[in-house]
This record gives sequence, C-alpha cells and structure tokens, in this order.
Amino acid sequence: MKKILGLLLTMTILATLLVAPAYAQEQTVINMFYGTDPTGALTQIIKAFEEAYPQYKINWVEAPASQDTSHDMLVTSLAAGESVYDVFSCNVIWPAEFSQAGYCLAIDRFLEADDIDLDAYSQGYVNAYTFQGKMWGMPWYGNVGQLYYRTDIIDTPPATWDEMIEMAKAHVGEGGTSVGYLMQAAQYEGLVCNALEFIGSFGGTVVDGDGNITINNDGVRNALNMMKKIVDAGIVPENFNAFMENECQNMFGNGDAVFMRTWPGYYATAVNPESSKVAENVGVTVLPAGDNGSAATLGGWGWMINRNSEHPEAAWDFIKFVTGPEGQKINALVASQPPTYMALYDDEEVLAANPHFANMKESLAAAMARPVSPIYTALSEIMQINISAVLLGNMTVEDAVVTMEQQMNEKLSEYNR
Repeated sequence: MKKILGLLLTMTILATLLVAPAYAQEQTVINMFYGTDPTGALTQIIKAFEEAYPQYKINWVEAPASQDTSHDMLVTSLAAGESVYDVFSCNVIWPAEFSQAGYCLAIDRFLEADDIDLDAYSQGYVNAYTFQGKMWGMPWYGNVGQLYYRTDIIDTPPATWDEMIEMAKAHVGEGGTSVGYLMQAAQYEGLVCNALEFIGSFGGTVVDGDGNITINNDGVRNALNMMKKIVDAGIVPENFNAFMENECQNMFGNGDAVFMRTWPGYYATAVNPESSKVAENVGVTVLPAGDNGSAATLGGWGWMINRNSEHPEAAWDFIKFVTGPEGQKINALVASQPPTYMALYDDEEVLAANPHFANMKESLAAAMARPVSPIYTALSEIMQINISAVLLGNMTVEDAVVTMEQQMNEKLSEYNR
C-alpha cells in the first residue's frame, strides 16, 4: 500500500510539473516596474486586468521608495538596453528625457489601432506625455496646485491674483490668522511648481513644443512681478523662503493663514479634526487668474513601454487597461488618486468616495505640464536659483529672465553636443 501511495504521489508531482509549465507558456509574462502599493489599489487593478486578459500574467518588480533612486535605477537598466522591464511607471517630468534618450516606445500606433480618444483625458496630462509630436506614455493619476482658503473668513474666493492680495491684506488677523498667503517658496522643485502657475496664468512659456528655450517673454516677466508683489504686500511669513509643503500645511492647519496654495492630497488632512484646527472651515478652489486665466502645475504618474521590451503589445494592453476608465476608477475608489480620465469626475460612486474631487475638475482643466525637456532637471535648478533671488530682492525681474535664458541655452547646447 505504501509503495502504491508513493507511486501515486510521484505521479501527481510529475503531472504538476508537466502541466504548470505548459500553462505558463500559454501566458505572456509582463514585467512591471512600480513602487510599493500601500493602498492595495494597483493590486486590485492587476487582478481585474488578469481576469479580463487571462493570456497575461503580471510580474511585479518593486521599485525603490525614493523617486530619484527609482529614476536612476530605471535609467541604468534602460540605457544598457535591458528588457527586464516591459512596462514602467513614469513621473510626468520624465517623458522628454526618456524619449530623447531612446528609453521608451512611442505609443501612437497603439492609440490609433485601438481608437483611443485622447480628448477624454486631461489635456494638460496628454501634453505632458507628448514630445516632438509623439505620445510616449499614458497618464494615470494626477495632482494639481489648488487654492485653499478659510470659509469662516472668506465668502467668495478671489478670481484673480490681485483680488487675492487685497483679500489677504484685508482679512489678516481674523479667525486667529497671522498671515494672508502661504506658498512653497523655498529653493526647491516646489518653488518652480508655484512659479509655473503664475507664468501660465500670465501667458508665459519656458520651452516650446520642440524643447527650445522661450523663457524671455513678457508673460514670464509679469508672472515674476506678481510673485514679488505678493511677497512685498506683507501677506506671507517673514521666512517665506523656508516654506515647503509641510510648513505651509502645518501653518494652515493650525489656523494661521487665510489662503494657501498646495496640492489636493492635503485635503483629507485639512478636514480631519484630529489633524486640523480649521477642519470645519476649509474651502478649496482653482488658483487665481492672471491676464491669461488660471493655471495649475500638474504632478502625477503615468505608464511607458520599454523600447527593448520583448512584449510591447502585451505591455500596451496593460497600459490601456490601467489608464483607462476601469483602471482609473479602481485607483480613485481605493487610493483616492485624482483621475486623468475626466468622465470619472461625473461618476457618482467616485464622488461619493471622494467628495473633494468635486472641486478638481476645474483645476485639472487649467492644468499645465512642467517644461517638457530632456534637461528638465537642469532647467528647474536654474529657475529655482534665479526666481529665489528675485523674491528675496537680490535680482531684478529683467536680469533674472535674461540670466535664465542664457543659462538654459548653455545647458541645452551642452546636452546637444
């Protein structure tokens, strides 16, 4: 009997070993590069994708938590021509760099074959993944600058930057406030995000669609003059140039400010009585307008295909699903990530789970991509230094614009050599 049972067990194991590889061979394994998933949203999306596409299996290669480390890890692999990742998540500031370096695959042929309507997505995000006339990735979830304000002090939020200054000056001191306006003005990427919103609202540009430097224009001058006007109005903290997101949000949540510019992700904290003294009096709206309307710098992530992927069609099927209405809805419901697929802002289930999304549609409509350039990091550093000098009164607006143009063109020439 023992011999018979042993023989049966051996036969079962052999059968399993024979059948499993045969089944695995029927599936295409898609190697996906992405970070951790604390909300479980991407795990649910993958499950739904594999149910919808049983011919595919996702192999999740976990990316480092640090965005910079993740970027460098990707670049090292992609620059070496490796195909270990078929599809990877991409920050909105990477497309120009990655496409110019030949790391990713243009997806225009997939978009056309599947008749994907790009008009259904936030156009700011479509622009972020477009470089030199081609699409290099698809947007997944978004993030845009917004204006937070105290509803117990302000009945109707300001429509323009000048109105915001006047309101802030008039209401400082009410409701326990000590400052009128908070912005991210330390010398880091957050300052660039704030500055680009002013630049966009006054019709300025930093680069054109081909990556040429265009920062020497009146829109940029007017934007920087407005930023300096806000600083000189006495409505910001004395040490405004030390403020990043945390400093702004902590001060607003403590009840010290009338207005604040920050990201949508702060909303849940702002309206939580355990973390905010003004939880019952928080309003959020689109940023004030300049001569050219309102503009909001966008952040967020999307997906790209490795140019050396052995399964580009499979990788596209995954991207199409994760960035399409079903994938983005799961992400919105589970992770509260703002969709870039605009119809979801009219979805009752999504709005019930995320009531703060009701004020995001207008902000996303005003969203603008950061300068799409393969040397964006260098351009950002130049803007940080010179704009900071303007706000601190160490440089005139005109000198800053001319200097930025010169330094940016030098960097671009170095890159093109």
